[in-house]
Amino acid sequence: MAKRVSLWNAGCPVARALDVIGDWWSLLILRDAFDGTTRFNEFQSGLGIAKGMLASRLRHLTERGILETAPASDGTAYREYVLTEKGRGLFLVVVALRQWGEAHLYEPNDPRSRLVDRDAGAPVARLVLRSADDRRLGWCDTRVEKPDVT
Repeated sequence: MAKRVSLWNAGCPVARALDVIGDWWSLLILRDAFDGTTRFNEFQSGLGIAKGMLASRLRHLTERGILETAPASDGTAYREYVLTEKGRGLFLVVVALRQWGEAHLYEPNDPRSRLVDRDAGAPVARLVLRSADDRRLGWCDTRVEKPDVT
C-alpha cells in the first residue's frame, strides 16, 4: 500500500481540509460525534471499525484540534471525545455531504436517515451558497483566486 502523502502545506484550502478529514472513517466519526457519540466503544460498535484504526483516527482528529478529550460526563473514569469549536465548524460540511447523498444516491422510496430540526421535527432545508449581497450562487458563478507566489 502506498504511503499517504500529506497535503497540510498545500496552498489550497480544500487540500488542507482533506489532509485533516479526507478519509471516510474520519468523516463518519464526525457524523457520529454530531449525533452525540462520545466514547471510544460507542464509536467502535456504531461504525464497526477496528480498534487500531479508530484509535489512529481519533488521535489524528485530536492532534488537529477537531476533537478533544474530556472527563466522562457521568463521572466515571472514562474519557470522552468532544467536538472543539473547530470541529463544530465542520457541521455544514457533513450536512452538505448528507444532502448530496440524499439527492444523488437514493431512489425515491429507499429508506434513509433524515436530518430534522430538533424543535419543529421538520426536515432541514437544503444548503444554498449565497453571495455577500444574498444572491444565490452556483459553481459557475464563482472562481478561485490563487495567491501570487513570486
